[in-house]
Parts: sequence; C-alpha cells; structure tokens
Amino acid sequence: MGGNTIIRNVVASCSTDSKIPLSRLAVGLEGTEYEPEQFPGLVMRLTDPKAAALIFNSGKIVCTGTKSPEDAKCAIDKLVQTIQTLGVNIGKVRDITIQNIVASANMDAKLNLNKIAVELEGTEYDPEQFPGLIYRLDDPRVVFLLFTSGKVICTGGKSQKELNRSIEKLRENLIGINAL
Repeated sequence: MGGNTIIRNVVASCSTDSKIPLSRLAVGLEGTEYEPEQFPGLVMRLTDPKAAALIFNSGKIVCTGTKSPEDAKCAIDKLVQTIQTLGVNIGKVRDITIQNIVASANMDAKLNLNKIAVELEGTEYDPEQFPGLIYRLDDPRVVFLLFTSGKVICTGGKSQKELNRSIEKLRENLIGINAL
C-alpha cells in the first residue's frame, strides 16, 4: 500500500475508580449532550485533540474521533482534567485500551474484485448490494473493504504495528493470486 496509509479514526476506552455524576457534568461543562431517556451516556466533544467521548455513570469512558493512539490517550487525559475542574473526583484512570483503528489506503492498482472473491477465503462480495468486497483476516483480526479503484479501508486494528502487518498480509495475499 505504499506510504499512503492514513489513520482515519481511533477508538479507545478506559475505566475510572469512581462513578461519574453525569447530570453534574451536563450542567457544569459546555459542549456536552446528555439525554438519559435517549442514551445512558453523556457525550462530550473536545477540540484539541479533536475527539468525542462517551462518558458513562459506571466510570467507563469511550473516546472516538482521534487520528492516532497517542491523541486518543491525550484526549482521555484532557477529559479527566476537565471533569476534575468541577471538583468531581473520579479516582484513577485504569486500562486505557485501543479498541479499534480505522485506516484508509490505496493499493496503487485497480482491483479485480470478482477474482478476489473467488480465489481468497474470508470474502463477501455482492456488487448489487454494496460496491466493495469485504475481506476478513484472522491474524491479525481485521476487516478490509476493497474497492475496484484500489482504495482500501481497514478496520479492527489495535495498533499501528498490527495495522502495518495487516496491510502487508493483504498485499501478499493479493500478489499470491495475481490480483495486484
């Protein structure tokens, strides 16, 4: 995929030692959305790094929208600091974990999706329903969307290293069937 792999979204989660009073955050912080009848979490948006966080009363926090694992961790740190400015002690943040990385890339060649669907295992392709081919790898456990144009979306990676390994394996598999 050359050097053109771009991370589009990182999802990270963590938990805190304490319950989080969502109503208090909704009143005390700007840029939050909290409608417990609709959704049990509070949504808080950050601008630097740009991210959205889902905060749950249980102390669980899910951060999405950043462009790197480092930015996701930075966003969670900023979020915790912001909550603490209200005098809310949420205790220690535990287990910041990258749940998913979504990236896009270009294979720099047209892809014959019909050939790929027939010759590789783990594919789903129904062009009448969706123009892309879905290709699942078991190791690393990721899912690719492949398009005739050569554009590729990869989801499910947990680190940059795993993402790179996934893309290399995709390239090898496509070369192995003369599809690249």
